[in-house]
Amino acid sequence: MDEINNKVTPEYVLELKHISKAFGKNKVLKSIDLNVKPGSVHGLMGENGAGKSTMMKILFGIYSKDDGEIFLDGEPVSFNGPKDALENGVAMVHQELNQCLERNILDNLFLGRYPIRYGVIDEKRMEIEAKKLFRKLGISVDLKVPMKTMSVANRQMVEIAKAVSYNAKLIVLDEPTSSLTNREVKKLFEIVNELKKEGVSFVYISHKMDEIFEICDQVSVLRDGQMIMTKDTKDTNMNELISAMVGRSLNQRFPPVDNIPGETIFEIKNLCTKYKPKLENISFSLRKGEILGIYGLVGAGRSELLQAIFGLRTVSSGEITLNGQNVFYTSPSQAMDDGLAFVTEERKLDGLFLKGSLSFNTCIANMDAYKRNGILSDDMIKSATHKEIKKMQTKCMGPDELISALSGGNQQKVIIGKWLERDPQILLLDEPTRGIDVGAKYEIYQLIIQMAKEGKSCIVVSSEMPEILGITNRIAVMSNGRLSGIVNTKETDQEELLRLSAKYL
Repeated sequence: MDEINNKVTPEYVLELKHISKAFGKNKVLKSIDLNVKPGSVHGLMGENGAGKSTMMKILFGIYSKDDGEIFLDGEPVSFNGPKDALENGVAMVHQELNQCLERNILDNLFLGRYPIRYGVIDEKRMEIEAKKLFRKLGISVDLKVPMKTMSVANRQMVEIAKAVSYNAKLIVLDEPTSSLTNREVKKLFEIVNELKKEGVSFVYISHKMDEIFEICDQVSVLRDGQMIMTKDTKDTNMNELISAMVGRSLNQRFPPVDNIPGETIFEIKNLCTKYKPKLENISFSLRKGEILGIYGLVGAGRSELLQAIFGLRTVSSGEITLNGQNVFYTSPSQAMDDGLAFVTEERKLDGLFLKGSLSFNTCIANMDAYKRNGILSDDMIKSATHKEIKKMQTKCMGPDELISALSGGNQQKVIIGKWLERDPQILLLDEPTRGIDVGAKYEIYQLIIQMAKEGKSCIVVSSEMPEILGITNRIAVMSNGRLSGIVNTKETDQEELLRLSAKYL
């Protein structure tokens, strides 16, 4: 500790000492220690289910700890909830954004703490303070547009601005770049570095190794509820982190892509959509047993293309052919009947029933398959769920566990397992490894490649360039709602993908 003007400056802004937590017989955290220095970025890594989320929920007062102590600026604290934490300078930007999408930025920024003047909300003051805040952060947004009209990237920037507006001394960023382009990631890092200079500290939760080494000063690794290592990032490397996370070394980041695509089974010609963001004259083909990647910047129309194929977005013109027959889907149920499946990007928003069990979420898309004499069979549902838990290696307490109790990566495994229960011939996968740890990613890559080897065709949207280059046969690049090129994966590189993604900007 340093002593300045007779005032003792704590060595750490945040200290977690011997934190333990169990749910029944399941010990989730086992005497965890974590120390975050003032004005630093402390990386936190671990497989899904390692205990990262539980640790943060204890910090924010969502869960009570069974044992241990928490210190903020050297003083013991125990928050009664996120609002209490915020008011004491501890904020969190969640991977799954919880915002009032029908309201504008100003409402989301001041929700729960509206400034009052003469008994009414002082909107002028809100606007002045918000403009000053966003100007300081170098963020350009329209304060009065509904949040639902904004990209995920801009919505995330709003959450960071909100944390800063509380004069937070510690900000937890949970997978903050999962939906950001390289340019937006760079902007985020600029903001983080500027706030570091002002003494703000960060806990940076991420599965992206490159980012950990770029932005973090220290890194800690959790595995099975235990703190395995804490080091300065300059004193470790990618292989050591992976080994600490998964308990074994991964010799390769991606499995060998040894599927052999066959004949063309799916074709799109001059597809256009009516509503913004519009798609214009999209044409490509998909072969049996092929993995086709879709790359492009956020807002290029990648997700919208999958939605149009699956009947979730109105197609204004064009032609879609499946197995030589013209098809036209006006609803997802029609696409599902033809053997299509869609793993969406926003799993909590439109991929899961968060109040349902693991069994319910695994079997909901295929209920007719679990009927015996016209009546749903609990035994058949449980059997199917057990099969998918085993196949996907999902970490859970069993089929009856609430899906909301699972980590993000394990929730994603349940979603993929749900669609596999329908034995689809074409899988549309939108950011299938978003927010998933390196070990689980490798398992999903293996699964995608194995499905392709079995004759299933996959269209994979990914913002991670190494991923799109590591698991595909061909890559279609989108730019501003148009297809700017299709390349063979083995014959391309990052430079060409970036050039194509900027073609129509």
